[in-house]
Amino acid sequence: MIPMVNLQAQYAEIQDEIVGGFTETLNNCAFILGPNVQAFEKEAAAYLGVKHAIGCASGTDALHLALLAEGIGAGDEVITSAFTFIATAEAIKYVGATPVFVDIDPGTFNITPENIEKAITAKTKAVMPVHLFGQPVDLPAVKAICDKHGLKLIEDCAQSFGATVYNKQTGSFGNAAGFSFFPSKNLGCFGDGGLVTTDSDETAAKIKQYRNHGSDVRYYHDVVGYNSRLDELQAVVLRAKLKRIDQYNAARRHAAHLYSELMADLPLTTPYEDGIGVHVYHQYTLLSDRRDEVMKALQDQQIGCAVYYPVPLHQQNVFKEECAGVSLPVTESVAARCFSLPICSNLSDDTVKQIVGVIRGVFQA
Repeated sequence: MIPMVNLQAQYAEIQDEIVGGFTETLNNCAFILGPNVQAFEKEAAAYLGVKHAIGCASGTDALHLALLAEGIGAGDEVITSAFTFIATAEAIKYVGATPVFVDIDPGTFNITPENIEKAITAKTKAVMPVHLFGQPVDLPAVKAICDKHGLKLIEDCAQSFGATVYNKQTGSFGNAAGFSFFPSKNLGCFGDGGLVTTDSDETAAKIKQYRNHGSDVRYYHDVVGYNSRLDELQAVVLRAKLKRIDQYNAARRHAAHLYSELMADLPLTTPYEDGIGVHVYHQYTLLSDRRDEVMKALQDQQIGCAVYYPVPLHQQNVFKEECAGVSLPVTESVAARCFSLPICSNLSDDTVKQIVGVIRGVFQA
């Protein structure tokens, strides 16, 4: 069997370091916002080139806290993508704001500056671009639009840890950004975890309050907050993996480029790199009118494959009523034809060739 992500192989490479860190933490019994969380926050901020990196309980919480800290609330509109995991829109709804879905570029699968500009109204207060599948959005262009219209830029970096735009890390362009450390992510922990980044001292202070029950000083509460702290044991895992993130991303890019090279002559669309940013391939996602046939052939050989995402957010039951009449033709076309292949830092060239061989068999039958 070939899984989508081989977490067991990755763990085997760093097992001694992880177990050693766990043992030290268990002996010290410093479990809540302890030394590993504090160290990871400093190390992540240095890597990402931001002033503040604040750990929290999940990527969803990271986006929620970022929106709260930036003052987005009831009556506000936030422009974002419908071709993403639902957490993007959930976070917007959590603060009482309305997600305004715009269409995507057919190559990058990301929202475009042109579509953002068209969707701006008097109620628009923020733009939340999603660096989908590890492909960075054209952030300089999006930031220019936000600056022009006085809008907050809050990046959804759940899938883009280590991706860069003109050698600057995603998560370092906007007013704030949210990262996810779900286990399958490029930088993933052994459960849920998230991170908010910002260069604003004020925003950082608010996020630290919100994640810890609205408190700066124990048992003194200034706002209604949340219980959203990054776990100390997860920080042990993240510190070990952060040291290797460039290596992990390079391996993903190598596998992705080999996939694309070996399938260049097949009647399907391989991932596109726009040259503006460095794609880190959280997912390797293709387009094919024969998606179901290809996926069945892969599944018959016990090769992992998946559809991210089969139903765009504007067509989900939870948003159907408020999105009645919304038409996003590129998003809908991509969702109907997309599928993803195994991609991770441990994917060998031979395994890539094996997977491509199965796909090639479908088209040559």
